[in-house]
This record gives sequence, structure tokens and C-alpha cells, in this order.
Amino acid sequence: MSQDIRPVTIIMIEDDEGHARLIEKNIRRAGVNNEIIPFQNGTVALDYLFGADGSGEVSAGRQLLVLLDLNLPDMTGVDILAKIKSNVHTKRSPVVVLTTTDDSREIQRCYDLGANVYITKPVNYESFANAIRQLGLFFSVIQVPETA
Repeated sequence: MSQDIRPVTIIMIEDDEGHARLIEKNIRRAGVNNEIIPFQNGTVALDYLFGADGSGEVSAGRQLLVLLDLNLPDMTGVDILAKIKSNVHTKRSPVVVLTTTDDSREIQRCYDLGANVYITKPVNYESFANAIRQLGLFFSVIQVPETA
């Protein structure tokens, strides 16, 4: 096994603090101990992913997994997804769309733009918590490529 395996960092872009806490708590319950960096809006998240110069070079060599809500205060998650998947340094990073929107056109659009997984947030608290635990189990087994 390679000596330079870096842990995957989970980037969570979620403006609802209650949802963000619930997501983190249930990912932890699934045994995932990776760093989770929360962002409440797209602007700050994109600054982190693409750096001050906007090139994305700051993410070169990072292993990132993005949890993305589509309904954000400053921009749409679809715009963020498009930016992540069209940048040479971040396009390989898996993006999990986690949203209340279950519109089939929106789902299609996200997959067309390169989303790896699309999950509709269950309205019921227990179902939501359970869905996130399942997602955490998924995170514990998937392989994430290093960014270019």
C-alpha cells in the first residue's frame, strides 16, 4: 500500500445549521472520522476550493468529497456543481447532492453536470438521520481520487 495516502476531507456546503449538525452527527455515528469542513454559502466554499486566484490550483493534491445542498442563499448548488466539475483541479472530486428538491429535471441536470450521487433529504427527522448514517457507511468504503 502506498505511503502517501491522504485522508479524504469532506466539504459540506449546507446553509441550514440544523441540517448541517444532523449530517455531521450521523456521518460520525457511521464511524467516519474524516475532517468535515462546513460552509454555509457557496461563495466561501468556492473560495476554499479555488483559492484567491480562482484557478483551483490550491486544491491540487487534495482528496475532497463534496456534500452539496442545492438551495443556498447566495447562489445555486447547480452553479457550484458546474464550477467544481469544470475545473481541472476539482473535477474528479466526488460530489454528493443532498437536497430537499426531488424535481426529476433538477436530478437529471445534476447528473448531466457530473454529480456522483443525488439524495433527496427525507422530511421526517428519523428518516433523514438514517439516510445520513447510510451515506456515512458509503463514505467509509468509497475510494476518492486525488485532485489533479
